Amino acid sequence: MKVLLIQPPSCDPMTDQIFLFEPLALEYLGAGLKEDGHEVELLDARLEPDVESACRRLQPDLVGLTGFTSHVNIVKGIAARLKALYPELHVVVGGHHATVCPEDFNDSSIDFVVIGEGVFTLRELVRALESEGGIRAIKGLAIPCADGMLFTEPRPYTDLNLLPMPDRSLTARHRQSYFSEWFSPLASVRTSLGCTARCNFCALWGITGGKYLRRDPEAVVEEFKTVAEPNVFFCDDESMCDVKRMDRLADLIAAAGIRKNYFLYGRVDTIVNHPELFAKWAKIGLAQVFVGMEDFSDKRLSAMNKGVTVAQQEQAVRTLDALGIMMYASYMIDPAYSREDFRAMLAHVRRMKHKYATFTVMTPLPGTELHAKRESELLSRKPELYDMLHALFPTTLPLEEFYSEMITLWTKAVPFYRIMPTLARFGPHGMLSRIRMFGRFVDKARKLHLDY
Repeated sequence: MKVLLIQPPSCDPMTDQIFLFEPLALEYLGAGLKEDGHEVELLDARLEPDVESACRRLQPDLVGLTGFTSHVNIVKGIAARLKALYPELHVVVGGHHATVCPEDFNDSSIDFVVIGEGVFTLRELVRALESEGGIRAIKGLAIPCADGMLFTEPRPYTDLNLLPMPDRSLTARHRQSYFSEWFSPLASVRTSLGCTARCNFCALWGITGGKYLRRDPEAVVEEFKTVAEPNVFFCDDESMCDVKRMDRLADLIAAAGIRKNYFLYGRVDTIVNHPELFAKWAKIGLAQVFVGMEDFSDKRLSAMNKGVTVAQQEQAVRTLDALGIMMYASYMIDPAYSREDFRAMLAHVRRMKHKYATFTVMTPLPGTELHAKRESELLSRKPELYDMLHALFPTTLPLEEFYSEMITLWTKAVPFYRIMPTLARFGPHGMLSRIRMFGRFVDKARKLHLDY
């Protein structure tokens, strides 16, 4: 069977100028299908947006689409256009949003929705389509229907060690285009899935039924040996919480003589409790850690079920600074913030002396406890607004003023003299480009209140 896997275009193309990660999930799907002898092509529509031309050229029997919540209407639009061209084409949708809200894809242009890990589900589905039967016996499927979706038996989450190696040859022509900030070119590697934390704004631990799934360190090292890029992003939900496993992985990487720059997610408490682990990783190339700081208030952190304190935040900053590891500090602004709260956040971030900090809006993503408890308060259900920038709960301040305060944080929380060494990582041309892009972002932010 001929299969076309499509990474949809971004809801906001400006984000593609900040980061563009390889479509790793589709590379896994493609690897599984190719093991069964199918002809597979991967189209990254962020870089090659003409989906119809690709479909005409390949003449696929099946198209697979993936996406997050902000992609819902984009995915449905692509499905409708391709079905109009080829009514007999099988259209399958999977990914994060399909897993947490499959009903949103109960659409006449979509034939099947894959829930959860899709490698084995899609392989079984293709076999069933070829043999013209047995689809209802496949676990982990939702089938669109006018009278309501039909669901097959749930599929237990897959042992990550049973998955094939992702097939990066599917994105060979774009390998130099994947990056995150100054990490360019950048490969993505998954070593685990799920998280041991239980933050109420995150759906990732719930997707795996609360389990933290791990790949064997030996298997991860074998994959690293096939990665050509000098920079690697660990696209785990949280990489370092299994300390013994990551300690072992660091030893194996060093023994194999692999030297790359690593970027991963780490929790405040993991950094504080295991500085020796981060010291070991610093020696083998750990350059940056994305840390969800979230808030400046112990009370709010507790309400989020974050499991860390402000005092631990301060210690985590000192630990990474001492090790020469860049902290990518991420804060989440509660729509309930008053002017005083914004001032307190500004003061807190300045006190932390970050070299790099970002600010998003607390977003009730589908599949989270936050969304389940406060769904009735939503200002909008437009998928495009679930981008971590639009406030979806009522704001204490008028919307226009709320975004004005956000802009103040983006422009003043990290003084320019402190961020200059970070900008220098882009090189002279990249630094100027980054400054211009930030100006465009601020101009756009001033108008976000008009999007509702």
